[in-house]
Amino acid sequence: MKKPSPIHRAIVIVAGLAFAVCASAADIVVIMAQGAPALSKDQVVNVYIGRNKDLKPLDLPESGSERGVFYKRATDRDLAQIKAVWARIAFTGLGQPPKELSDDEAIKKAVAADRKAIGYIQKTQLDDTVKVVLDLH
Repeated sequence: MKKPSPIHRAIVIVAGLAFAVCASAADIVVIMAQGAPALSKDQVVNVYIGRNKDLKPLDLPESGSERGVFYKRATDRDLAQIKAVWARIAFTGLGQPPKELSDDEAIKKAVAADRKAIGYIQKTQLDDTVKVVLDLH
């Protein structure tokens, strides 16, 4: 049997890393403060596309894969479509896009401190300071 070339091995490694990144971003949960009720997917969508102003949505950075995975799974829209929705809402003065925080830890702290805040994180980052209100697996 022929030995794999260095290029072939590099491709396999890169593909494996890409799969690992996608797999880790695949388990996204929507969180709120302890004591919050469970939410339906439609309720979460309404918050994150500006239809429900009762809650304060929080976003992870656009540069990370979790944000794109979240919006695709929750709203069936990609980030460009979500930006267009929020641009229209902001232009008409009916609201502002979700506040962007730096990472999962910042989202957890903000959610734990504010009963009206809602965010999403990787399931692996869960702890007892927050409650899962929707699992987007």
